[in-house]
Amino acid sequence: MPLQSTDKQYIRTEPSNAKNNGLVSVIMPMHNASRFIKDAIESVVAQTYSDWELLIVDDNSTDESAEIAREYASRNPKIKLLANDNPIGMPSAPRNVGVKAAQGRFIAFLDSDDLWFPQKLEQQLSLFKDNRTAIVYSNYEKIDEHGNRANRIVVAPERITYRKLLHGNVIGNLTGIYDTAKVGKALIKDIHHEDYAMWLYILKQGYNAQNTGTTLAAYRVCQDSVSSNKLKAVSWQWNIYRQVEHLSWLRSARYMLSYAYKAFVKSII
Repeated sequence: MPLQSTDKQYIRTEPSNAKNNGLVSVIMPMHNASRFIKDAIESVVAQTYSDWELLIVDDNSTDESAEIAREYASRNPKIKLLANDNPIGMPSAPRNVGVKAAQGRFIAFLDSDDLWFPQKLEQQLSLFKDNRTAIVYSNYEKIDEHGNRANRIVVAPERITYRKLLHGNVIGNLTGIYDTAKVGKALIKDIHHEDYAMWLYILKQGYNAQNTGTTLAAYRVCQDSVSSNKLKAVSWQWNIYRQVEHLSWLRSARYMLSYAYKAFVKSII
């Protein structure tokens, strides 16, 4: 049975402080990520664009993750360690803690086992000058658990609308950044493929998403990752079509075929 969507609604608010017009709030959920968290944090610190805050949200870690993040926060005032007091075993909860605390106009996401390349934010922010662009994303590279690279580049389309995104998620969450001045903040539903549902919600308001056309992040492929179970992923996708977007059975089935093809192509890269 597919998961049922919750009653939690997205919210719209304006940036909390006008002086933070160029500030990027980076949301990093963290759960038992002691092997990778240093690299993830360092990839944010190394950004050529310097107006950012990093909100690390500990989701009930039992390893040394929190201690490592706390040490970084003690040395850099732009890094803050928050805690998710109501862990539910899904990334939506810690991400929402970060979104609520964010002070920036722009909100970006980076999981604690992934990496950004230094020019990510700098290249993305210039594209928001287009009044119809609410989301900017990029291509990304797959790396293994040890950080080894093999030129496995996932290339996304140049531009996406809501209808195009219904065919399958082409926005790597580690690459996406959105403009709250245009669409407000979006709290994330407690469902699987929650990032996909969020991007759909934003684009449904009539905005576009644009690709930088460059590779600006590295996605770490771990065997025990949540998204590695492809059979479950199918049911999660179906749930979004039927329970979140409220599409007809026939339209959902058509989009599922496109989603399955895109997912297969992505998996063999």
